[in-house]
Amino acid sequence: MLLAVATGITTLLYLNRPPASIAEPAHQPVSVDVAEVVKENLRIEVQAQGTVSPMQETSILSEVNGRIIEVSPSFAVGGFVTKGEVMLRIDPRDYETNLLRAEAALKSAQSNLAQEKGRAQVAEREWQKLPTGSQRSQEAKDLYLRKPQLEQAQSQMLAAQADLNTARDNLERTRIRAPYDALIRDKHVELGQFVAAGSPLADIFSVEYAEIRLPIPQNKLAYLELPGLEGTNDGSPIDLYTDVGGEVKHWTAQLHRTEGVFDERSRVLYAVARIKDPYARHKPGTEPLRIGTFVNANIEGRELADIVTLPRFVMRAGNNLWVVDDSGHLRNRQVTLLRTGGDVVYVSDGLDNGDRVSLTTLDSSFDSSEVQIQSSTPTNQLDQHGRPKSLPDTKKVDKVTAAVEPAESNGEGG
Repeated sequence: MLLAVATGITTLLYLNRPPASIAEPAHQPVSVDVAEVVKENLRIEVQAQGTVSPMQETSILSEVNGRIIEVSPSFAVGGFVTKGEVMLRIDPRDYETNLLRAEAALKSAQSNLAQEKGRAQVAEREWQKLPTGSQRSQEAKDLYLRKPQLEQAQSQMLAAQADLNTARDNLERTRIRAPYDALIRDKHVELGQFVAAGSPLADIFSVEYAEIRLPIPQNKLAYLELPGLEGTNDGSPIDLYTDVGGEVKHWTAQLHRTEGVFDERSRVLYAVARIKDPYARHKPGTEPLRIGTFVNANIEGRELADIVTLPRFVMRAGNNLWVVDDSGHLRNRQVTLLRTGGDVVYVSDGLDNGDRVSLTTLDSSFDSSEVQIQSSTPTNQLDQHGRPKSLPDTKKVDKVTAAVEPAESNGEGG
């Protein structure tokens, strides 16, 4: 009886069922933000790092013997000296005496030469009075006219002059002068100390210029304007910066030359940047760039034409990105990247002015879907995060509303 009642109820429900209706599925439009392609002429910076080193460095040695009797107030580790400044003075008394002796020897040689010239003139007049038959060989004539004695006197005078020059030089060498504007890195002597010829006195380096060796990878050389191999003409400007006391300081340098050979282990080419007046001696109030500082460098590259800058996150596998065509459909497009690095990419081929690149991350199942554009921003006004650099530069566009037709997924992620 239970089965009969259940069967009856089921039959009744089946006969009184409502008719089935087929409805179209409701699809929500895909909203995307796009970047309008604007090609630009750009100079791509190349980053490098290096340590500041002196352009010139000299170890000062003594050229004479003696006791140090005078020391400049600036002769201290870390002290600045100008070109020609006397840093040390060695006792000059012995060399002053040698100079007086050399001057006396020169005067004596000059006197001897004058006497010989007079004797030669007298001998020449007497030779002319002799009969013609008595004038024999040329050698006899030279001896009679005292030519060998005259040449000897001239040689003695030249030797005396050379001794005088040496004495003057040795006296001048008792004053130890700076060969250029320099900073004293180390000193090896003190007041009253006796030094011999060849003794080290101080180590100094130039403060007129400083240099930084910057390693440039081989694949980034094409972006730079490197100085030619035939000369050392200045190349691209360089922005140097580092953290000083919690604040980032900047200095301007110039790409001066390259070392001309690749490093065998790292395969980099070292470029040498030069900075003028690193200790800011002629620019009061400027932060000095001290020797030994480790700095970062942004090297300005050569100008590249028709480059599109995009945030890195818009790129998909295989150098693909989403482009919205004229009909408002989402299309997959492969592009050529000039360089990737950091948060931006540089596209050299595959995009034209006016193309709309999707800034919204979508997977490959949205290929050929119609989209609704929420906002459009020129690529030259985007930051690395895909946001407008300034709000007034962002322009809204009319919305394109359409149904989304799902495409088959190929398994690629957005």
